Amino acid sequence: MHNTDQAPSTTFIKDIPLGNVYVMSHSFFSDVVRIGCTPEDPREYAKSLSAKTIGEYSVAFSLQCSNPCKVKKQIKAYLHAQEYTKEFYQVPADVAAKLLRRETLKIPSLTAL
Repeated sequence: MHNTDQAPSTTFIKDIPLGNVYVMSHSFFSDVVRIGCTPEDPREYAKSLSAKTIGEYSVAFSLQCSNPCKVKKQIKAYLHAQEYTKEFYQVPADVAAKLLRRETLKIPSLTAL
């Protein structure tokens, strides 16, 4: 019997020690933002996401910090009531950015875009 469990993993790294947490907007959704974390440059990540979908993602705000996925998790907890679907939230980008800044006061940040 052939083992098909060897397919490439598409799971995301959950415990990135250093990376970026971001707030992205999409050209088709003016009132919805995507909040996530990545070890990559968020602008490059937005380009790669845009290449896979119709429309364009753009970074509204990002912050390089320690434990970016922990920061993202806290922001998502604050915004749970505004959750649109999975990584997307029906909240203005500036509100999400303020939460991100506030949360990184608890978890030291390195730079902000």
